[in-house]
Parts: sequence; structure tokens; C-alpha cells
Amino acid sequence: MMDRRGKDALALDQIPIPGASVQPGFDPIPMWIADMNFPTAPSIIQEIQSRASHPAFGYFRPSQAYFDAIIRWQQERNGVTGLTEEAIGYENGVLGCLASALRAFTSPGEGIFLHAPAYVGFQHCLKRTGRRPVYSFLKKDREGVWRMDLAGMDRVIRDHHIHFAIFCSPHNPAGRVWERRELEGAMEVFRKNDCIVFSDEIWSDLTLPGFRHIPLQAISEDARSRVIAAYAPSKTFNLAGLVGSYHIIYDPCLRDRVSYEAAATGYNGMNVLSMHALIGGYSPEGAAWLEELRHVLQENTSFAAAFIREHFEGVEAASPEGTYMLYLDVGSWCRAHDMSVDELLKKGVSVGVLWQDGRPFQVPDTIRMNLASPFSRVEEAFKRLDRYVFNG
Repeated sequence: MMDRRGKDALALDQIPIPGASVQPGFDPIPMWIADMNFPTAPSIIQEIQSRASHPAFGYFRPSQAYFDAIIRWQQERNGVTGLTEEAIGYENGVLGCLASALRAFTSPGEGIFLHAPAYVGFQHCLKRTGRRPVYSFLKKDREGVWRMDLAGMDRVIRDHHIHFAIFCSPHNPAGRVWERRELEGAMEVFRKNDCIVFSDEIWSDLTLPGFRHIPLQAISEDARSRVIAAYAPSKTFNLAGLVGSYHIIYDPCLRDRVSYEAAATGYNGMNVLSMHALIGGYSPEGAAWLEELRHVLQENTSFAAAFIREHFEGVEAASPEGTYMLYLDVGSWCRAHDMSVDELLKKGVSVGVLWQDGRPFQVPDTIRMNLASPFSRVEEAFKRLDRYVFNG
């Protein structure tokens, strides 16, 4: 694994569990915040280095190459047709775009729909903007796959008079890559209840082999008219520190209002190196690198899910279909061993496994793990959990 010490890596610079520490003799294995412990694509480094070799970094506008790269990427990876430059807008971040959309279409105190488990960033954004989260809980089927409760969604939205929904596709932290019929069902609920939908599709490139992302806007003409979709190369290529996302909004009314709120901050401006990073990533070379990454993540997630089934009695984890996050249910194990989740979390950190408390995602007795590391490090982490934590 590349050495990230001293290189501005929050994953290593911070212990995610308050009061926990790594014991001497164990090196830390970062498995919490959602960035990867892999170098980014060489095509991105080359593009940034090429631009950085010119000694001027003055004012600029997004280049045609930037828009062309997004249009080509969306067509080749997601089957999107008819996407134009007009529908694409820069965003400092997916959550920044969400905040702009909330200000444009909702009022302080208003109830906002989202699924639980719910990405903590959504919850923080709602709190900062003074909106109120209203949850519909995903449910596991007989095979342990997280599913939307469409009837429950409809009931929650109607009971709370909700007209703005946050959707996550693929889902973080459940790891679901939604099927078309599921997306159609969700959009029918949103249509019936006249909801504007903010769709976070930042994980869209990181589906595992055998699964394919379907943009929510591709479900129907109605979806195109009511969905605000947000994307970024940051998860795909490990670029969160460069900052740079974008929206796709087809409806002019939605687009104008989101863009106005984003501009009103005076800060929603692109970094020139971020622009070139996207161009480098959204290239044929970047696409080839991504395909290799998806197979590495498949190996890691398959290993982790099988290891848990075979070695950690009382721990449940649905094998992800997308993302590189694993969401563990440790409730049965904790009850059987008379140990709290807090104690379990600290025990893992003590042997260098820097995992994340999953309870802030609104599901009790859970832990979230990041599997985007070289296989040898993932394997070492689970061996430590086996020897010192779950069976120690």
C-alpha cells in the first residue's frame, strides 16, 4: 500500500473512534473515510503535470474539452444520450449542490425524505440548512439484500407532506446498485407525491462486475423533469482533495434555480487543476484504469463477505454490488458476547483496524468499513479482527 503518512491523508491523520488508540506493534490500516488507498490513474497525473508546467494560473472558464469529456463519459458508461453542455453545471461538491437545491426548493423546518441507512453527509447538510430529515428504512429480503419499501416510502411522504427527496444511487452505505424496476417504483412514488428529487450518483462508476448503474433521470421523461443529479470523479479516481463535482439538470426551471443559489455563495468556482483532473480521468486511459480497479474491488468485497460468513458468527454483512463500503450488523455478536458497539469499535482500532461507527447512518449496532486498499492489507485487517477482536 502506498505510504500516505505526511501527505494530507485524513484517513491516517485521524482516529475515527473517540477515545480509541492503536496499540504499539500494530500499524494502522485505514478503513473508514470514503477515499481509496490506491494511487490515482496515471492519465490524471499526466494531465495535471502538463497543465502545472505552465507557470500561470489566472482566471479561466471551463473548457470545451471539460464538457466533451463528461458527455462522452456519460454516454459510454451510463448509456446517456442527448446530454448537452447546457444541462451540465460545475459544483464544488455533491453536498454543496444539495445545499443549493434545498435552498432553492424548500424552506427551513421543512421535512426532507431520505432512505436509512442514510449517508451522514446528507444528514449534516440538512442540519446546517435547517431542514428536517424524515426517514424510510430500507429492508433486507430473505437473501439479505437491502430493498426499498415502496409502500412505506409513499406513506412517509404523504404523512409528512414532503415534496423534496434525497436519493442515493448506488446506495451508500448499503452498497446497492438499484435495478430498473426498483428505480421505476421509486420514481412513481415521487411523481405521485410531486417531489423534486436530488439524486446523488457519485458512486455510479464504482459498480462491481456484473452490475450496471442506471441514471435516475433515464427512467422516464417525468424523471428528467424532476431529478437533479450530482456526479463527481472524486470517488472514482481518489480526487476528493482536489474538489470538483458537477450536476446534470435537464429542466430549465430546476437548473436556473439551483444555479442561482450556487452562485449566490460567491464560492462555487472551479479549480483549474480539478478541471484537468476530470479530463484526464474521463479519458480512454482513465476508463481502462477504472476497469482494473473494479476487479480489484470485487476481489476485496468477495473475500470480506466470505470471511465474515465463515469466521464471525453473529455478524451480518450484505455483499456490496457497488461502492467499496461494507456495512456490518454486529448486534447479535455484541449481545452474545456482552459487549457494546463502542467497546467493539475501540477493540478494532486498538489492533490498527481504523473502521467507522455505522450508527450515525441511522441503523443501530452497525459498523462501516472501507475495502478500497490492496488485497494484502484487507486480508491483514480481517486476520486481526479474527484473532484479536471477534474470536480473540
